[in-house]
Amino acid sequence: MQGPQFRASKQVSNEYSQPFRCGRSREPTPSTPKRQSTGDLASASLAELRREWRQLHRSEPPRISRELLIRGIAYRLQELEHGGLGKTTRRKLKTLAKMFRTTGRVVPDPGLALKPGARLVREWHGRTHTVTVTEDGFEYAGLSYPSLTKVAQKITGAHWSGPRFFGLVRTGTSSAKGAGNA
Repeated sequence: MQGPQFRASKQVSNEYSQPFRCGRSREPTPSTPKRQSTGDLASASLAELRREWRQLHRSEPPRISRELLIRGIAYRLQELEHGGLGKTTRRKLKTLAKMFRTTGRVVPDPGLALKPGARLVREWHGRTHTVTVTEDGFEYAGLSYPSLTKVAQKITGAHWSGPRFFGLVRTGTSSAKGAGNA
């Protein structure tokens, strides 16, 4: 007995038939439009720019200046050719947009600014643990670690946020949560 028979169907091919790839590919995907440079965009009429926007974004163009329309199209062309933003960057942009919607302003994240030589001290289960900040990471118990999270994991045997474990909280947040000794 033979398996199910499949008939080859005629495949429709257009510039959007390939799925969008968000990698860092160096070669243009088959879905990349045929524009050669942004110079083509600068010489295009407003009607051509709007048509190009519709093709690239599959939506109506926003009511923005010609210059911003050109930049939006150029960015999308670059995104299709070289890949889009990574997950981390997209997540950070969404967080910043939410912050702007709720507070009306965006404050950049200063991150951790620990200087080499600084010492972090934490008591855990009755024992005091000291970590020294180095040029390329952290030193604990004579060993080097790339992150505070790895040190916290070594101390506790479980996954912890290293900065939270050592009580390094950003300004405006409560240090009481997660900073207690267990």
